[in-house]
Amino acid sequence: MTTALRPAPSARNVAFAVIRDVFGPEARGAAESLDRHLRKSSLDPRDRAFVTELAYGTIERRRWLDWQLEPYLGARAAKLPQMIAEILRLGTYQLRAMRVHEYAAVSESVQLARRFGHPGTAGLVNAVLRRVATDPERPVTEADFASADDLLGTRASLPTWIVRMWRERFGDAQLQAILDGVNRPAATGLSIDRRKTTRDATIARLAEYGIGAVRSAFAADAIVLTAAVPTPALREALGDRAELHSEAACFPVDLLDPQPGERILEACSGRGNKTLQLASAIGDRGTIVSIDTDARKISRAQARLAEAGVSSVTLRTGDASALDGSETFDAILVDAPCSGLGIIGRQPEARWRKSPDDGARLAPAQRALIDAAARALAPGGRLVYAVCSTDPREGEGVIDPFLAAHPDLERAALPERYAPLATPAGDVLVAPGIEGRDGFFIAVMRRR
Repeated sequence: MTTALRPAPSARNVAFAVIRDVFGPEARGAAESLDRHLRKSSLDPRDRAFVTELAYGTIERRRWLDWQLEPYLGARAAKLPQMIAEILRLGTYQLRAMRVHEYAAVSESVQLARRFGHPGTAGLVNAVLRRVATDPERPVTEADFASADDLLGTRASLPTWIVRMWRERFGDAQLQAILDGVNRPAATGLSIDRRKTTRDATIARLAEYGIGAVRSAFAADAIVLTAAVPTPALREALGDRAELHSEAACFPVDLLDPQPGERILEACSGRGNKTLQLASAIGDRGTIVSIDTDARKISRAQARLAEAGVSSVTLRTGDASALDGSETFDAILVDAPCSGLGIIGRQPEARWRKSPDDGARLAPAQRALIDAAARALAPGGRLVYAVCSTDPREGEGVIDPFLAAHPDLERAALPERYAPLATPAGDVLVAPGIEGRDGFFIAVMRRR
């Protein structure tokens, strides 16, 4: 082991506090918890970076860490107090995945064990981590697992059922690239405000600040950064020219192809990311009705629209599945609530909070939303259904029965640039992790 990093002692306390929040009774999000604890700390930028890597890595690599610890704990692992188990994971991640000072990793883990346990558990932590510090990393080999999916799930630190679903969905040829990709930082995407700039002008502007960026090969208003950039520096470079928006999340509006003067409906508008993208696409000339059940999200979207100077949007708090067809629209976007299986690479805790039953549980609400959208779609109108999930029950499992029940609607031809992402049926399926993208399913339809 090396001694490259010597973070402040309080740094590990902050990382442990984040892990306690994530896996505690309130089950907070890692990003929310990290932000809260860092704001209360006096850590310098280097220690903040250390905390972020340690907390996120320990959360994300949970299954792999338990595999590393299993030889030293055996049957005792199931009986350990949760806090002691988390401390062992925290220490093991430092020793086996980060370049840290060995003495500090062990001794400060022991101090945490004394604080949250008793002398006996502190002694256990000391004995186990000293072995972890000196023994070689435990390999993940085929002989130790009943199936290839268990093997890959342990190696990539993912639930076996997710690995199995991705194997069935994308095939063996893409599976390893997906597993590697969701364990790397996701790419940062931007959606430009086409009222104010162009992609080339924005890329040139970013270059002046030393920020590399390229055009998306798919969405006409999307840019992808070539390396991670701190948000404050990015905001300084961008001004009001663009919004943070992952590349794949830009695809649904791009495929809807909204035009100036049209009446557009956005179901499940959330905090307004796609709302701003819609307004940009039509040059703020037309009518956009955006609906969401969450009044707080509507309030946030209202503030963002006002800040951007957008006047074409009417926000409504309500349930889009209750639409009765009394209003009709030329273009409708249903960005449906979903399992979020396609974005687990952006949230370290997400992989541990998903369930194999999520797709089946959410599909009925998704069907209700798209059925309501069909009632509101004008003759010749366009309808896009999108979920940030790769679960087929939320994709073709919703769309195929919907089209069978609505013979007056059909799949529309995709733009040629989306051919690499097209399914045999003519939908768009984005594999998570590939080139830093999120996983998405998008169906583009039109009324005959």
